[in-house]
Amino acid sequence: MSLSVGIHDLSFATGEFVLPHTALAEYNGTEIGKYHLGIGQESMSVPAADEDIVTMAAAAAAPVVARHGTDKIRTVVFATESSIDQAKSAGVYVHALLGLRSATRVVELKQACYGATAALQFAIGLIRRDPAQQVLVIASDVSKYDLDSPGEATQGAAAVAMLVSADPALVRIEDPSGLFTADVMDFWRPNYRDTALVDGHESIGAYLQAVEGSWKDYTEQGGRSLEEFAAFCYHQPFTKMAYKAHRHLLNYCGHDTDQDDIDRAIGHTTAYNRVIGNSYTASVYLGLAALLDRSQDLTGRPVAFLSYGSGSVAEFFAGTVVAGYRERLRTDANRRAIERRTEVDHARYRDLHEWRFPADGGEHATPEQTTGPFRLAGISGHQRIYQAR
Repeated sequence: MSLSVGIHDLSFATGEFVLPHTALAEYNGTEIGKYHLGIGQESMSVPAADEDIVTMAAAAAAPVVARHGTDKIRTVVFATESSIDQAKSAGVYVHALLGLRSATRVVELKQACYGATAALQFAIGLIRRDPAQQVLVIASDVSKYDLDSPGEATQGAAAVAMLVSADPALVRIEDPSGLFTADVMDFWRPNYRDTALVDGHESIGAYLQAVEGSWKDYTEQGGRSLEEFAAFCYHQPFTKMAYKAHRHLLNYCGHDTDQDDIDRAIGHTTAYNRVIGNSYTASVYLGLAALLDRSQDLTGRPVAFLSYGSGSVAEFFAGTVVAGYRERLRTDANRRAIERRTEVDHARYRDLHEWRFPADGGEHATPEQTTGPFRLAGISGHQRIYQAR
């Protein structure tokens, strides 16, 4: 019997503030249905000035470490496309904030919104080599576009921490995977910009092309049939994209696209992304968290994952939900992470969006805004200073 490896625990965190789409619509004169129905979004998380991918990542991972300890964690893989340094992994800061052992490897991965799935697969490989160890996989991102741009309504911020181990308590990840890569300029962020560039029409087309390509490879590798899956977790740049993707997959496979069937396959996975916004690398695993928290018993049921990262790389794979998983969920904590956010008006949101450190690397403190467990206190001599609260 092959070794069972997968997601043993999962926790997430998001930003301090939230902007309802009603406030954005009122400001720019957009009919609210364009947001609530057109893209399937209700609100977006907005980080405080003293929050970033490190503070969210540490906040997401701290409950995992508290539950399981540090003794078996030999690797931390931090996936992000919102990197804070061109050399140093954001995971090294998290390693220090969480008090992990020095006998740990830490690395950062980047490929748009796909990076966390690469991290998960690399973690599985490490555990198959040494089943006694565990790998902490963290996906953390702040989705940020120019003010008043078409992508603004899809912004968001969140981090998901997953403990990957043998004999997992939540989801057993299966072989094979279906893979797809194409050189496409649908979304990118040059080093000289702190906001992303996106070709919306090209991005949707590239995503759907990747759905086809990764599913085709998955079936050629001997994967499950479409009918076997209880639910589908898609990358969600906006939640309506999951519906578009699933409808496209059904059409590609020659299936009917009955709306009720699509709702059953997708509906539960969109609950958290709908109110948090796009969290890039974290979004597909926020979909998994929502699915596990909101569904009827999924014990023994296979779940499909479609992870897509612009540029573009995609992977289609499956996981089976493990018996007893409900006892290990963090449903109440997940709800609190969303409900604890403080609502801001549009003017405050714009101030937060535009806040940034001066580029001189001098002594600059951040305003104390977050009520989370970790904060970015400031910079000094070009060095970022983090604190546990």
